[in-house]
Amino acid sequence: MFLTTVLLRNKIPGKQWIGKHRRPRFVSLQMKSNMIRRLEIEAENEYWLSRAYMTQEQEYRHNEERRRAFKEAMVAASKSKFPEHKFATEHLDHLNVTKKWASS
Repeated sequence: MFLTTVLLRNKIPGKQWIGKHRRPRFVSLQMKSNMIRRLEIEAENEYWLSRAYMTQEQEYRHNEERRRAFKEAMVAASKSKFPEHKFATEHLDHLNVTKKWASS
């Protein structure tokens, strides 16, 4: 056991990028700068999201008209897909081509 440890000291068993004994990934300057840039962008986003654009009174039901118009448009669109209403007599009119029993 100790002999194999000495002989295979710098080798990684199996796949080198996955598993319990994987090859460590070293952090480069480019990786650090990218992470810092992403964290700065996230901090700026949090800053702007923490400032309210409207007060709570202004925000309450502020888009009621737009939501009602959208709902009406959706209902109209769903109704437009249906064919118009017809009676059973209209569906079966093609059977009334000749009525021999009624004319005699």
